[in-house]
Amino acid sequence: MKKLTNWLQGPTALAALAGVAAAAVVLSVAELIGAFFTARATPLIALGSTFIDFTPPWLKDFAIATFGTNDKAALFAGMGLTILLLACVLGVVAYRKWALGVAGVLLMGAVIVASVVTRASVKPLDAIPSLIGTVAGLVVLRLLMTRLWRMRPWRGVAADVAADVAADVAAKDTERPATTRRAFFAASGITAAAAAIAATGGRLLSAARSNVAQARESLQLPAPARAAPAVPAGVQSAARGVTPWVTPNNEFYRIDTALSVPEINVQDWELRVHGLVEQEVTLTFQDLLDAELIESHVTLTCVSNPVGGNLAGNAKWLGLPLREVLKMARPKDGADMVLSTSEDGFSASTPLEVLQDDRDAMLAIGMNGEPLPLEHGYPVRMVVPGLYGFVSATKWVVDLEVTRFADSKAYWTDRGWSERGPIKTMARVEVPKSFAQVPAGKVAIGGTAWAQTRGITKVEVQIDNGPWTEAVLSAEASVVTWRQWSFEWDATPGPHYIKARATDGTGQVQTDKRADPVPDGASGWQSVMVTVQ
Repeated sequence: MKKLTNWLQGPTALAALAGVAAAAVVLSVAELIGAFFTARATPLIALGSTFIDFTPPWLKDFAIATFGTNDKAALFAGMGLTILLLACVLGVVAYRKWALGVAGVLLMGAVIVASVVTRASVKPLDAIPSLIGTVAGLVVLRLLMTRLWRMRPWRGVAADVAADVAADVAAKDTERPATTRRAFFAASGITAAAAAIAATGGRLLSAARSNVAQARESLQLPAPARAAPAVPAGVQSAARGVTPWVTPNNEFYRIDTALSVPEINVQDWELRVHGLVEQEVTLTFQDLLDAELIESHVTLTCVSNPVGGNLAGNAKWLGLPLREVLKMARPKDGADMVLSTSEDGFSASTPLEVLQDDRDAMLAIGMNGEPLPLEHGYPVRMVVPGLYGFVSATKWVVDLEVTRFADSKAYWTDRGWSERGPIKTMARVEVPKSFAQVPAGKVAIGGTAWAQTRGITKVEVQIDNGPWTEAVLSAEASVVTWRQWSFEWDATPGPHYIKARATDGTGQVQTDKRADPVPDGASGWQSVMVTVQ
């Protein structure tokens, strides 16, 4: 214990602490100044977004499977740990050889700047916060290192660990007193406190300068020209505990590549429709408000949803049918895909015919009776029934290019995922939960099934290796929404396995063949283990 204490008070540990303090200054100063620039100009957002861009599919799948909708929080935690370790190393390097420490800091600054300027919708001037933050961190690192080199207990070894600076320090020893540990910790603490204040101030200032959230709150959505059909009675499963048929906005899953939610003023939003078209079209948000909008309940599903997973949700959407937009542009012969692009650079490849048929794919501006939440695409996103989100559900959409699959690649298809993503038939057991303990006797089993655009006509339940028995289907609202079900089980004591499978409107039974989400969605039957007491 004494050795550990001595090490923590020794030059190596204190040098690492100096590195951490300097890194905190880099990030906090950039955060503060970044309040006057785009949110994607701050180091953490830029670095995290760049990391996401280069994430291989298997790692992305692992993150979503492990952390679910908390994948971004996990990414920030991992980034924080990585930055902490690198800062410690740079602090030690700078203590032993100042020139190498400077080179390391400048290299990190260059990586940050490169990450910033390569983001979508970011201008070269947006690199200014990172540049100033890097300079500020270098100055702080030099000040703390000078205190370390002049510290009393190891002043005699300064020439060995920092020869290029020690001579300068020694020449001024008569003018400057040696530093104590207490003085060094005080300087480091003041630096850390100032960094925290600067970072907090940057966030508050950024929030104060943004009026997008307030504008969204005051936005009045127009009445639809065609309202959503009335939801029939009995759409909710009879089994208690099954998810609500309509997913509340704050519970709707969120999977996207945006670390910083784009904030777009409706007055600035425009959608450009171009490419293989007879007529380029530009739409403003007011154009959407003035158009004949439709309402529709649609279930969305993420391609990363594992068998039995919760990355699916059902909501009532308000928007302009995309077929009407494409009628204005008049796609040319040979076009077979629309490449939609988000404000943050994400893109999706959607088959052209899917956007022109009667499934009511839309440019949505409303969700469950209110303007889209910021994190779900405000002011405008795409909603396309029947396709996984990675090829259709572009949030913060600003560009539609009519093109060909042979000529263009989208964000995830360029990373090994399929070009087209029709949603697979899936049944999910929601109650009882896996590993639950239930009493013997009548036990309610229930869940949800989906096969968007085909509908669900049957759900069957199997207990252990027994026969498949048909469950009771709840009412069907439409073929583009999920359908819930229930089943009463006469449970006997002991461990049991519950399985469910669905049959879609074409008569196809959900396959038992297990498949991972990559490249076109998971498949297989969910198995839930319970213990009956």
